[in-house]
Amino acid sequence: MVMNVNSADKWEADYLHGGDGWDLGGPNPVFRSLLANKHLPPGRMLVVCAGRGYDAREFARHGYQVTAVDFSPTAVREMSRLADPGTPLEILQHDLFTLPYDLGGSFDYVLEYTCYCAIDPKRRIEFVDLVTRLLKPGGIYISLAYPLTQKDGGPPFAVTISELLDLFQERGFKLIEREQPSESVPRRRGAEELLMFQKSPGLASSY
Repeated sequence: MVMNVNSADKWEADYLHGGDGWDLGGPNPVFRSLLANKHLPPGRMLVVCAGRGYDAREFARHGYQVTAVDFSPTAVREMSRLADPGTPLEILQHDLFTLPYDLGGSFDYVLEYTCYCAIDPKRRIEFVDLVTRLLKPGGIYISLAYPLTQKDGGPPFAVTISELLDLFQERGFKLIEREQPSESVPRRRGAEELLMFQKSPGLASSY
């Protein structure tokens, strides 16, 4: 049976029955390299579709004030169980698209990996509008875009760099970083790119 990707039930079933193939078992090495080499100043960060929270915890360990959101109860329980005492990490069990409106303009960074490719492709414009709303003016959207393939169906649904560039630049974002990282895990090497978009300092969070 094909389950609705817009429903928490689909993702909960994947966690419960071993269908969580996106899970790397630890922090993404691309993000570890980003922390070591890009010198992004710590700030408030939202990690979307955070799963078991490996990347959220890694950024929190480096002093970022991290809010991690997922709507699978199992993912959220695992995040809570694995959380490092004393690190600045807030965990929310929530549908990404219905996050409280008062979070608008709250974040210096939004971090994404295997989230954009998991949502219904019809909702991608809605996702970009959400990121626009959540980021502060001048805030940065960090995406490890995956999978860059021609595959049909999903999830994961195929991602193209041209679509991401079009959608974010139409919303007034500037591409400030693009690279095909050598640190990608071997089975995904060549199928992902690191992109960083900066929201225009003059762009309001009104979407």
